[in-house]
Amino acid sequence: MRKLILSLSVFLFAHHLMAQTKSLHLIPYPKTVSVENGYFDLNGKLKISSDSKQDAGAINDFSTFIREVSKNGKASNTPTSIELIKDSNLPEEGYQLDVSAQKIIVKYSHDAGLFYAQNTISQLINSNGQIPFVHIEDAPAYAWRGFMLDVSRHFFTMDYLKKTIDRMSFFKANKLHLHLTDDQGWRIEIKKYPLLTKMGAWRNLNNQDSACLIKAKENPDFEIDKRFIKTIDGKQVYGGYYTQNELKDLVKYAEKKHVEIIPEIDMPGHFNAAIKAYPQLTAEVASGWGKTFTVPISPCKENVYAFLQDVLKEVFEIFPSKYIHIGADEVEKTTWKNSDSCLNLMKSENLTSVEKLQSYFVHRMQRFVESQGRKLITWDDALEGGLNKDVTIMYWRNWVKNAPREAIQNGNDLIMSPNEPLYFDYQPNKNSINAIYNLKTFPFNTLNLVQFKGGQANLWTEMVPSERRADYLIYPRYLALAEKLWTNDTLDYNTFNDRLNTYYPILDNMKIAYRLPDLSGFTDEMVFVGSTRFSIDLPKNSNLELHYTLDNSIPSLQSPILNYLNITNDTTLKVAAFNSVGNRGDIYKIHFTKKKSYSPSITRENELVQGLRCDYKKGSFRGTKWIKKESDSSFLISNTFVPKSIDAPSFATEYKGFIKVPTKGIYSFYLTCDDGGILKIDHQMVVDNDGNHSSLEKSGQAALEKGLHPFLLQFIEGGGGFTLGLKYSINGSPLKDVPDTWFYSSKN
Repeated sequence: MRKLILSLSVFLFAHHLMAQTKSLHLIPYPKTVSVENGYFDLNGKLKISSDSKQDAGAINDFSTFIREVSKNGKASNTPTSIELIKDSNLPEEGYQLDVSAQKIIVKYSHDAGLFYAQNTISQLINSNGQIPFVHIEDAPAYAWRGFMLDVSRHFFTMDYLKKTIDRMSFFKANKLHLHLTDDQGWRIEIKKYPLLTKMGAWRNLNNQDSACLIKAKENPDFEIDKRFIKTIDGKQVYGGYYTQNELKDLVKYAEKKHVEIIPEIDMPGHFNAAIKAYPQLTAEVASGWGKTFTVPISPCKENVYAFLQDVLKEVFEIFPSKYIHIGADEVEKTTWKNSDSCLNLMKSENLTSVEKLQSYFVHRMQRFVESQGRKLITWDDALEGGLNKDVTIMYWRNWVKNAPREAIQNGNDLIMSPNEPLYFDYQPNKNSINAIYNLKTFPFNTLNLVQFKGGQANLWTEMVPSERRADYLIYPRYLALAEKLWTNDTLDYNTFNDRLNTYYPILDNMKIAYRLPDLSGFTDEMVFVGSTRFSIDLPKNSNLELHYTLDNSIPSLQSPILNYLNITNDTTLKVAAFNSVGNRGDIYKIHFTKKKSYSPSITRENELVQGLRCDYKKGSFRGTKWIKKESDSSFLISNTFVPKSIDAPSFATEYKGFIKVPTKGIYSFYLTCDDGGILKIDHQMVVDNDGNHSSLEKSGQAALEKGLHPFLLQFIEGGGGFTLGLKYSINGSPLKDVPDTWFYSSKN
């Protein structure tokens, strides 16, 4: 209870922001809210009563919380009361809250509803210990409101897991999915197989650690946590694991916060940490890498099933969740094709492909899991070989568009977790929170909503070596998902963003190293003619201060404060925001290039037609400079988008022609790519967003005279789903899509 009171008490500091308004700064926002003038005073002679003797623990926690927060105001002699009423007609996690002058009535049907009512009250209390008169009827839209933390690639302390549970539950999330095993580390004690932690929990520093150390030169959040480095046999290794007692304690801690912990033991792929300790688990193949992924365990050997069942029996002793996640994603099935034992099994079981063999494995594990009274979850990859309806599917591959529909039509329960925008290891940008808030949670309307359980965000930690880096990637965007999964019928994004802005001081007081709000109003590459006066408008209601350098060094609190700069020559500026507790935001590196004049237009209108020439080229390309010269097809297109007819898993598209700008000015272009792309105007690079990467926006400027200018946009897609978007602004105007009417190409 102590940690709960500590984390909630920060709201007493922050909620003077809503004291004089009927707008409630609540996240997630309740289902139904009405607000009246006036406040209930917690500082009076308060009596708490309940009509239920069955919920003594939850009622005691609620009463303790109220007594703690009522100490913050000025004592009053006014008699007041809080009545807790059990109402079996309410949903399991639902509640009703009525606040009037001398009485608060809380109705609930289960402990969880009372707990969530308590969380709402904690957000309503102002700095004087008062709660506005409100009537709230609330219940979650979805049963699964989750977050996945990968503790295998990089390890996290038990204390950080408890902090994660505190933060999740405060925003009414209820499912913590722990990715406990993978190629890089086995993180759970299994007593029957001690080598899993003696060997499998430790590894040499790998290429991802090396990449983190390079990034740490500019950002200390990428430093490897030294608590998890030790020396074994004279070699420095990284790792760690949780004992069974530690995990049992964590489960009890989570239960008090109404968070269910779902363990994941990834199989048959992503199992290299265990194979290193027990090499007999593979199919006549040495451990290591196959064609694409690491060598998996064998689905064709009985000793493998005995091993896995022994492991899961111990897992079930720790975690009471009705769910167990076994991954079943990214399996290197080519190793099975060359295995005599697998070929023999496929023949005897009439399995016509290795995908069918994987399904055979999943169904055998499913039968065991169900015999233990549990329910199986897999990633959507497992659909490829066919599954029965009793496996719950977690959808992540957003480029496999039909997978959710296939799962629902097959009768499977479905949890949505599309990599865009819910893979939180992807670098956040100014569009990330909006993308989550406006995510279409359930992607179709005509199918059975009963099977749709909800969604979750995932933090894969290959490049997340520290708690601060994890905080940066999770917050504040998880708040958008928390509201999406609780409310679903969300208000407009601007309303949410206004509420979010009031939460930054609260996150500071909760000691979360969150990502600071984005800075905007400039591009990565800026141009000017003559000279320019540069300044940055801070985000609304922010408490940020800007510091900058001009010598390519990293901005710090000791660097000059940026109000404005007069720029007359080519300049490289680094600028970062700092909040009131000294946390630094993203470092923005801005290049200013001085142009002698605006680029002149050309006159070729009589030889042109509307649209751009698009050259489509199949193949896998590391960057635009490797795009092959020969086109597989060429056609006229109205704008810079990828036609639905393009279905190759990897390809390049080149958009050639002219752009006709309506007026002279400094044009800013914003190119969003997954994977990569470049934009050239007048044969000069404007935006360089090249390379293979997840969805990323880069920007640049061009000083253009009115009229026609040569235009080239090159785009590459390496597989796994793509994004391509181009927007513009002129002289600081709001961003817009580039109109079709601006594009032309030669007739021939």
